[in-house]
Amino acid sequence: MHARSTTIRGRPETVEDGIAFCRDELLPMCRELPGCVGLSMIVDRGSGRCVTTSSWESLESMRATMTKLQPIRQRAAEMLGGNPEVAEWEIAVMHRDHRSADGAGARVTWLRGDPAAVDRAADVFKLALMPEMETFDGFCGVSLMINRETGLAVTSVAFDSRAALEGTREQARGLRARGSAEARLEITEVAEFELALAHLDVPELV
Repeated sequence: MHARSTTIRGRPETVEDGIAFCRDELLPMCRELPGCVGLSMIVDRGSGRCVTTSSWESLESMRATMTKLQPIRQRAAEMLGGNPEVAEWEIAVMHRDHRSADGAGARVTWLRGDPAAVDRAADVFKLALMPEMETFDGFCGVSLMINRETGLAVTSVAFDSRAALEGTREQARGLRARGSAEARLEITEVAEFELALAHLDVPELV
């Protein structure tokens, strides 16, 4: 399974319009594209940063849609007032305790390291980190996406509510430090978001 993420650092006052656009226009369009298996959107209403992620059955099906989706991506960028930053990923882990609802919280961590170490990082994530994450109050699910060419990785942990997200910050900080050291990855950023659209219908991958 693969994924394409599009990050737009827009204006805070445009976020609600961006959510409506992705829900009413982009999501129905993606569902009609061969090989597409879902779409999610996380937003930071304070900064205006929005990240939309589409999931795909294969790298070929994902890349076959790049040109077709370019105009709608540009419309979203114009609406939000920022430039789109596009990244491609392999979905290494997808685990759900239960489905999260629109409006839940998500903590996202970006990492980087030696491209040759990404398989080790995925094993550390699955065997050492994920079981502990599952004990967090309000835990919904977790994903790990990797790029084998660049050595980049991103994890997203979803929670039932903003309160649950905020309540696990200290637990997450310690787990993150221990896990990144064991996986030999450098943490480049950690951010918290609202899960505005939760329709990334990727099957269990562990």
